[in-house]
Amino acid sequence: MEETLAKIHLSVDCTVLGFDGDRLQVLLIRRTGEEGGQEFHDMKLPGSLILDQEELDDAARRVLAELTGLKNIPLKQFQAFGSMDRTRDPKDVHWLERAQQAHVQRIVTVAYIAFVKIGRSLVRDMEGTEAVWVPVDKVPPLAFDHNEIIATALDHLRTYASMDPSILYALLPRKFTLTQLRNLCEVTFGKPLDPANFYKKMIQMPYIVALDEREKGVAHRAARYFRFDKILYNKSRI
Repeated sequence: MEETLAKIHLSVDCTVLGFDGDRLQVLLIRRTGEEGGQEFHDMKLPGSLILDQEELDDAARRVLAELTGLKNIPLKQFQAFGSMDRTRDPKDVHWLERAQQAHVQRIVTVAYIAFVKIGRSLVRDMEGTEAVWVPVDKVPPLAFDHNEIIATALDHLRTYASMDPSILYALLPRKFTLTQLRNLCEVTFGKPLDPANFYKKMIQMPYIVALDEREKGVAHRAARYFRFDKILYNKSRI
C-alpha cells in the first residue's frame, strides 16, 4: 500500500497562567459556533493557524494581542502536539474552517506557556470572543486537545519552578504577602507547606525584600508586603 504525505496545518496555542492570591488560573477564550443546526458554547486556549511567511513566535504574540490585548508577554515553547485525534470532533474542525476560511484536515500545534500578573487588563469581546480567567482545577472540557495541553503546561511549570524559583514571582503581584507566596508554592507543587517554617525560611532570603506597607481593610491581622528583587536573586545564585 502506497503511503501519502500528510496534509498538515500548523498552529500555535498559548497557555497563559496567572495567580489570584489563592488559586492558579489559566486564560481561556469563550467560543460560540453551530453544529448540526444547534448553537454551542465552550472554551479553548488562545490559538490560531499560523500565517504564510509568519514565524512561530510572531504567531503566538499575534494570537495574544488579537484575542486578549496582551502584548510584550514573554512566551516559551514547551511542546508540539500532533495526534491525529486532535481533530476527531467535527464541530472543532467546522468551527476552525469557518474562522480561518480554510479546509482543515490534520493540525500540528506548537504550544507556548506564559506567566503574567493576573491584574493586567484584557481586551474583551473582540471579534465575538471573550478572554476569561478560569481556575486550573475548574477547567471544563475544552476544544481540540487543549485540556491535555494545559496539563502538560502545568508539568512544565513545576519543572521550571524547581530549576528556577524566580519564575513564580512573575505570577505574583509586584508587592505580595508571604501567605500569597506560600499559597502559590502549594498550588504549584501540589503539597501543603508548614506556615511557620515557610515564613522563617523566606524572610532569610535576601531577594525577598520587606516593605513598609501592610494590608488594608482586612478582617485579620494586616500582613506585611514584600517584593522580589531579581538583581539580588541573581547574585544569590552565583
